[in-house]
Amino acid sequence: MRIGELAAETGTTTKTLRFYEEQGLLSPTDRTPAGYRDYTPEAVARIDFIHRGRAAGLTLAQIRQIVEIRDAGRAPCEHVRDLLDARLNDIEQQIAQLGALRDTIAELRENASHPEPDTCSVDQVCRYV
Repeated sequence: MRIGELAAETGTTTKTLRFYEEQGLLSPTDRTPAGYRDYTPEAVARIDFIHRGRAAGLTLAQIRQIVEIRDAGRAPCEHVRDLLDARLNDIEQQIAQLGALRDTIAELRENASHPEPDTCSVDQVCRYV
C-alpha cells in the first residue's frame, strides 16, 4: 500500500510516517518501479503499536527501543514492563505534586475569599499570591 493509503488507514499523516521511518520506528519499505513507498500490511500493526505506546506515555525513543528488541527477534516484554513501571512511578509523583499544588491553591483561594481592596499595600501587587 502507498504512503497515503497507510496514513488514511492508521489515522496519521504522510509526514508523520516519513518521520517514523527516519527515526527507525517504521522499517524502510520497498519502492514501486515508479519510486513510491510500498508498505506491507504489517506496517498498519506497527503504526498501531506506536500509537498505543504514545497513548501509554512512552516516548518515541522508548518505543524505538521496544521495536529494536522485537526486530532483533526477541520478545520485549520485560523491557516494556520496566518502562511501564517507570512511567507509573512518574505518574504517581505527578499526582502527588498536583495534590500539593491543589492544596496550596485552595489555601490561597480561601485567603482571598473576602478581598478587602482598601487594605491592600501599594508595595505589593496582590497579597493573595
